[in-house]
Amino acid sequence: MASRWDYLFETKPIPLIDHLLEEVAKLLAKDLGQWPPPVQEIDLEVGGQFASLFTEPPPRPAPAVYEEALRLSRWELAREHEAYDDYMRNKRYLARGLAPTDRLTLLFLNRWIVDQMLGLGEATEGRVNRRLMQQCLDRLEARLRLVQTPSA
Repeated sequence: MASRWDYLFETKPIPLIDHLLEEVAKLLAKDLGQWPPPVQEIDLEVGGQFASLFTEPPPRPAPAVYEEALRLSRWELAREHEAYDDYMRNKRYLARGLAPTDRLTLLFLNRWIVDQMLGLGEATEGRVNRRLMQQCLDRLEARLRLVQTPSA
């Protein structure tokens, strides 16, 4: 006779790194669920351009801004500098449905996401490399889409 716990013994174990990436994606999705996302501190010399997002926060950005920030973050983590530069120099975000006023928010979200990923790499002493960071971004994007998609 089958026990109610048999399915646990039959399930395939989840590698620790997959579990970690899933938990990080979950935490980041939660952070991105609020606007603006939490920031430990703002270095006014480096991030002073973003100060207005905290002193007088604009309304929550549209889902497309998050999608484009993830695109930029992937390029940055993959060191695809030419794609990133072309995108920003030629304002390709406008063709993706963003308004000119979304530029600052787009750059902030990109910087925030990349900082979170690089912090994860540091915290794991490099065990979470850039390839794994991109996998984490895939999981984050999937979670954000679930949140943005209304339930039927």
